Amino acid sequence: MPAFQLPEQRILTTLHTVVLATEVLSQAGIPRARLLEGSGIAEADLQNAEKFVSHAQELRVFANALSCHQDPALGLYLGLRMHVSAYGILGYSMLASRTLRDALQHAMHYPDLLGTYFRLALQDHGDEVRLSADGYRYAPELTVFNTELCMTSLLTVVRDLLGESVRPRRLLLAYRPPLHAHAYAERLGCPVEFGAPTSALCFGPALLERPLPLADPVSCRNGLQQCQRLSAALSSRGDILDVIRRHLANHLQESRSLETVARHLHRSSRTLRRHLQQHNTSYQQVLDEVRYDKARQLLKDTDLPIYLIAEQLGYSETASFRHAFQRWSGYSPSLYRG
Repeated sequence: MPAFQLPEQRILTTLHTVVLATEVLSQAGIPRARLLEGSGIAEADLQNAEKFVSHAQELRVFANALSCHQDPALGLYLGLRMHVSAYGILGYSMLASRTLRDALQHAMHYPDLLGTYFRLALQDHGDEVRLSADGYRYAPELTVFNTELCMTSLLTVVRDLLGESVRPRRLLLAYRPPLHAHAYAERLGCPVEFGAPTSALCFGPALLERPLPLADPVSCRNGLQQCQRLSAALSSRGDILDVIRRHLANHLQESRSLETVARHLHRSSRTLRRHLQQHNTSYQQVLDEVRYDKARQLLKDTDLPIYLIAEQLGYSETASFRHAFQRWSGYSPSLYRG
C-alpha cells in the first residue's frame, strides 16, 4: 500500500449501503462480523445514524460480501433492494420533488449523500434520456459489482419515486459480458448492451417529466436545506492540504517542487511545509496522491497511450511512471486499464 492517503480513504459517506449489505446477507446466514472484517466498522456502528465511513471501508465490506456470498450477480441482488428510503433526508427530498427529472437532479447534486463512486449525469440522446454513470477508478476487481449496484439501485429509486415498476428501454454497460450476463435481462426485464462507451439506464423522455405522486414543494425545499448541511459535514475542511491538492490536480506538469506551488499560491514554501508537517505528510506524498488519482482517471476514462499519461502527470520518463503506479496500486498501468 502507498504511504499517502488515497481518495477512497479521505472521502466520507453515510453507512446506508453497508447497513443494507450486512442486513441482506445476514439473512442469508453470513455473520455481520465476517462482512465487517478488516473494515474498521464495528457492529454497533451500524445502529449509529450519524456515523460516517470512508469509501475504502465500504469497499472492504463489498469485497468481503463477494467472498462470502459467492453469487457473481450480488451487485444486482443488492441494488434491487436499495430503496429510496435508504438515503435518509436525500431520499425524502427526492420523494417530495416535483418531477422525476427534478428528483434525479437533486440526487446528482449530492453524490456524497448517494455514496456513489461514479459521476452521474442525465443526458438527452435523440429520442431517449440516459441516466449515465462513469468515472469509476477504485478497486478494479470490484468494477462489475459496483456498476451493477449503482445501476440497479438507481432503477430501484426511479421505481420508488414513480410508485410503479417501470422498465428502462435498455441498459448500457461499459464492460464485456461477465459469466452471469444472463442474469441482467432476467432481473431487470429490459435489453442489455455490453461494451458501451458508458454505463447508462435509458428511458423515454416523457418519463422524466412525470409528476411525482408525493410531491410537496415546501418539504422538498426544507429537505434540500438539510442535505446541504449534511453534505458540508461530509466534505473535507478545506484546509491547506486541499488547496495544494486542487492546485496540483490542474498543474501537474509544472508542479515538481513545493517552491513552485508556493509561488503559484502566493505563500511561502516554509509555511506550506509547516502545514504539511502538521498533517504528518510531505509534499512528495501529496504529489504522489494526486498523481495516482489522476492516473486512475486517465487510464479508465481515456485511450491515451501510457507515455502521454506519464507526460500529463509530470514524468519525464515513462518508466518512472510505470514503476510508481506499480508501487501505488500493485498493478501495472496496462493491467489496471484492463
